[in-house]
Amino acid sequence: MTELKTQKNDATVKDFLNAIDHDRKREDSFSVLDIMREVTGKEPAMWGSSIVGFGSYRYQYASGREGEWFLTGFSPRKQNLTLYIMAGFDAYDAMLEKLGKYKTGKSCLYINKLEDVDVQVLRELIHHSVEHMRSSSL
Repeated sequence: MTELKTQKNDATVKDFLNAIDHDRKREDSFSVLDIMREVTGKEPAMWGSSIVGFGSYRYQYASGREGEWFLTGFSPRKQNLTLYIMAGFDAYDAMLEKLGKYKTGKSCLYINKLEDVDVQVLRELIHHSVEHMRSSSL
């Protein structure tokens, strides 16, 4: 079986974030770093070249393929700040209604800037997702 390209590595999170050219995105990234560190109780690690992840969990597909992934994380992409809410969003409609301006993918929350969202609601969303992932992993 093939391995995922995005693997946890020893690159320095602080150096990665300090290299962000856009001031607001860099500041927002450090704020999200603090929130996720507090919520997870874990130190950040680089996953691949552009994702900051916290903690990890094991998963197994019906095919038998197993892997390891982060509990939550984020990536300061060119277009937006992408937060990885690994539990998805199906159970969080009430929180999302209060969150503010965002878009979602399957497990991705896209925000343009942190001031567009209610940070307390964001913290709650991350917390619930992390707890869900901790309780449902192998």
